[in-house]
Amino acid sequence: MKKLILITIIALSACAKDDTSVAETNQPNLIIKLKFDKTQQRLNNLGEPEVVVSGNAAQSPTMKKMSANYIEFAPTGTTALGEGEIIYKGLETTSGGNLAIDFQEATYAGNNEIFLSIPLNTVSAGTYEWTRVSLAYQEGNINVLSNGIEYLGTLASFVGYNSYITSFNLNNSSFDINDNKLQGFWAFETQGFTSQGQAPEGATTVPNPLFNSSPVPQGSCVVTGEFENGLTITGTETEDVTVVLSFSTNNSFEWTEVNTDGKYEPNAGEQVVDMGLRGLIPYKE
Repeated sequence: MKKLILITIIALSACAKDDTSVAETNQPNLIIKLKFDKTQQRLNNLGEPEVVVSGNAAQSPTMKKMSANYIEFAPTGTTALGEGEIIYKGLETTSGGNLAIDFQEATYAGNNEIFLSIPLNTVSAGTYEWTRVSLAYQEGNINVLSNGIEYLGTLASFVGYNSYITSFNLNNSSFDINDNKLQGFWAFETQGFTSQGQAPEGATTVPNPLFNSSPVPQGSCVVTGEFENGLTITGTETEDVTVVLSFSTNNSFEWTEVNTDGKYEPNAGEQVVDMGLRGLIPYKE
């Protein structure tokens, strides 16, 4: 009997040790969530409020999902791009020639969904005032007018500096590309009808309030936003830290007007000129 009791105690002790081991490895994470806000202020490249220019019209897409290729926390407004805490970098490839974002390997998230979760202990302790996000892809619904009938369509916007795309689908309509596409490439689908095109070079808006103190390369689509009270990582956290990246979709899809009715009419020759998100507000949830 004594031997049986001793064996039982040893077994229970081993189980307790295993449970403690599991608890010790249950480390907190840094979680990045995406949010798309049609009411958030509409900004220009300098991070200043901007209305739709005369001769153009715009609408606020209903964003379905987005992909980023780079996320960085910056301690100050003078921290150069790449000198902050880089918490995410997507895959790139030279399969299409020049270095490009590997679209087929991209990570996506929808509104109020998690884009990234990494162990918090991989993030350097400190206080970060700004965040930078290099956008890669957006997909959302827009309204299109054709022959007097308004349709709901899906727009795919490739806003990254350069994207290598083999193929993709919009509502079961296939687009075979097998090439690099520079910032501003887009594709559209509605009721089985598809089209694609390229916005003018440099036309995609990329808000950066630090334009003077910490510029970003032309065509990089690195959107910059400020934490209202900073984000502090102590390195002693015991719970997850969730950061929400709130992007402005306020009239972010813009085109040249032929018929001045505020409706997007590609059959009338109206051309897409801008698909860039119109601002970023990061905050701790």
